Amino acid sequence: MDKYRCLICDYIYDPAVGDPDNGVAAGTAFADLPEEWVCPLCGADKSNFEKV
Repeated sequence: MDKYRCLICDYIYDPAVGDPDNGVAAGTAFADLPEEWVCPLCGADKSNFEKV
């Protein structure tokens, strides 16, 4: 699965890891993240991410 980078703070969302601290299970593709999900480091929304 593709990883995505936050354009604001450079956080990398890795689907293999997910975002367990915010209720996102490992294996969750970026496209399947809830619309309300935001970057866990800076709070940017999904529109501020690019595929890496």
